[in-house]
Amino acid sequence: MEDALLVSRLQFAFTVTYHYLFPMLTMGLALLIFVLKSAYMRNRNELYNNSARFWGKIFAVTFVMGVVTGIPLEFQFGTNWAAFSEYAGDIIAQTLAMEGAFAFFLESAFVGLFLWGEQRFGQGLHWFSSFMVFLGTWASGYFIIATNAWVQHPVGYRVLENGNIELDNYWAVLLNSWMWPQYAHNMGGAVVCGAFVMAGLGAFYVLGRRHEEYGRIFLKVGVIAGVLASLW
Repeated sequence: MEDALLVSRLQFAFTVTYHYLFPMLTMGLALLIFVLKSAYMRNRNELYNNSARFWGKIFAVTFVMGVVTGIPLEFQFGTNWAAFSEYAGDIIAQTLAMEGAFAFFLESAFVGLFLWGEQRFGQGLHWFSSFMVFLGTWASGYFIIATNAWVQHPVGYRVLENGNIELDNYWAVLLNSWMWPQYAHNMGGAVVCGAFVMAGLGAFYVLGRRHEEYGRIFLKVGVIAGVLASLW
């Protein structure tokens, strides 16, 4: 029994760790892409628009990898933690389903518009798409963190006669007091991650004397965002 528990923990830990490499970057890049696109809308400097498009492609590839590596986690709730899923599934399934039904589809739909809709729909909708990608990405993190916060600090439930539990207060789960510091820490770390990647590529361009105009933009946006997120 102890061996099975250990193996289940190791498998789940490996899967979630490998998966989280990708959402961590996409959540950070989503904000920075929105900043780049907003800067273009303000000053009409085409370098910022090209930068937003460039990082949008990296975001899309990373987003796909996050989806592929995240799907096994859904199955492992049942294969590795079947007893817990049966006991608390009525609650954790709510937030996980909301992440998929609302945040994921919002994010994925507007990623498509951002990548391929600029020429057809114009700059206004292209900017709005970058904002919705940012909103969907951060909403996705919100629902996942709400799930984790409930596991750490269960609220908003009542015990049934068969010993299982069911959702009793929907808003108590979504506004769990444990969630706010976790969410701030997680999203701040995501911005630091995205900022370091962007600044790192910018430094590579500048030091290598290639695409220096873009490198300076990446460095400026990445360093400023990284410092602010670190203070957060």
